Amino acid sequence: METRKLLLAAQTTQRDRTSAMHIAMPKIFRDFVDNQVGGTIIVIALLMPVLVGGMALAVELSYWHWRHRAMQNAADAAAIAAATNDGSNYIAEGKAVAALYGFQDGSGNIAVSVSNPSTAAGCTSNCYTVQVSDKVPLFLSQVVGYKGSTTVNGKGATSLFAAAVATSGADTSYCILALASSGAQGITSNGAPKANLQGCNAMSNTGATCNGHNLNAAIGDAHGTNNGCGVTQNSNRPVVADPYSNLATNIPSNPCSSYPLEPAKKKDPPLPSANQWSGSHSYGGGNQVVCGDMQLAGNTTINNAVLIIENGQLDTNGHTLSGTNLTIVFTGTNGSSYQHIPTGGGTLDISAPTSGPWSGMAIFQDPNLTTNVNISAAGNSPTWNLSGMVYLPHSSVTLSGAVNKSASGATCFGMVVDNITINGTGSIFANDTQCKSAGLNLPQGGSRGTLVN
Repeated sequence: METRKLLLAAQTTQRDRTSAMHIAMPKIFRDFVDNQVGGTIIVIALLMPVLVGGMALAVELSYWHWRHRAMQNAADAAAIAAATNDGSNYIAEGKAVAALYGFQDGSGNIAVSVSNPSTAAGCTSNCYTVQVSDKVPLFLSQVVGYKGSTTVNGKGATSLFAAAVATSGADTSYCILALASSGAQGITSNGAPKANLQGCNAMSNTGATCNGHNLNAAIGDAHGTNNGCGVTQNSNRPVVADPYSNLATNIPSNPCSSYPLEPAKKKDPPLPSANQWSGSHSYGGGNQVVCGDMQLAGNTTINNAVLIIENGQLDTNGHTLSGTNLTIVFTGTNGSSYQHIPTGGGTLDISAPTSGPWSGMAIFQDPNLTTNVNISAAGNSPTWNLSGMVYLPHSSVTLSGAVNKSASGATCFGMVVDNITINGTGSIFANDTQCKSAGLNLPQGGSRGTLVN
């Protein structure tokens, strides 16, 4: 208790002495001691380098982030463009697109590389990679002592890098594919005001020319120049390979010893009864071979069969051949006497099988046949009501009439030819809405770049 009293007394004495000293000072000094205005300026001055450095680094980091984002956008777009091009000039294509984004190869410190490796990160085939790099000079970040990761002209800079990987894949299904292996122009149309390929995409492995009408095909592609074919018209597209030639291995060995032909003169012998068909026939999915010409003597129905015509034509003779799960195969040799085509003024009303080795195939010309395979009045003589693919790889086809779906089949039609000419009323029903369920994979082509990394 006594100690506490002594401490209080000492504190009181000290305050009294301080107060006495303050009173004894001249007024000017008392005002200076009492004035606290601007005290924080000293603290701010001491912290200013830290504040400026932090703000400088934040601004520079934001710029680097923005620059890298722009580089990544350029790399992504360039990779997609290179993969979409999918051709010999993919490098130029990729660099041109990067330049559109402000990153031109060789400009300043910018470098753009485009490559087509066999594999890449996330990609196992058809890979295209793009790398964009730049060296960005330092600005305010040097305030905090950052020297950069590289130099430009002896001064500090930061290296920025962006990369992208894309792959190419088919992006278009074609209901008309002109293989043009003969070298002919694949697709031709001259003044076809009523032609309508609605829902159909067309591809020519050479050129395509449509004068006066675009055929109303959704997409018209050509490996060469496309002059007017298709609502959307593309030139310089990659060649589309024949997707069905391997089906020829399903054709059985030829059992025929002779090939009766329709009489061309009055004195020529008539076709034997085995070559004249009428009525209903069903074969449980098996092969039925006709040696020589086949002629309808009346309306005929053939279901669940592969009808193989060796060295002969199919003459509907004004009648209707209908069939469900039916494939008609023309095969044989390239003799001048034999026609390998459907003819006559009747109707083909056929739906292809939806499964099995001939899935989706309505008519198939053996790809070994190169003579007497042309069809001059497709859709007219006979009328075509078909669901499935018509495969005529070496045929010059003139499409003059309308192709409709089979009465018993799906809304699906495709045609592979050497070349095709489409006349005034040539048309195809909206064709591919049910092809998958009908067992037909339409030819695929074009190319579309897709990012994978």
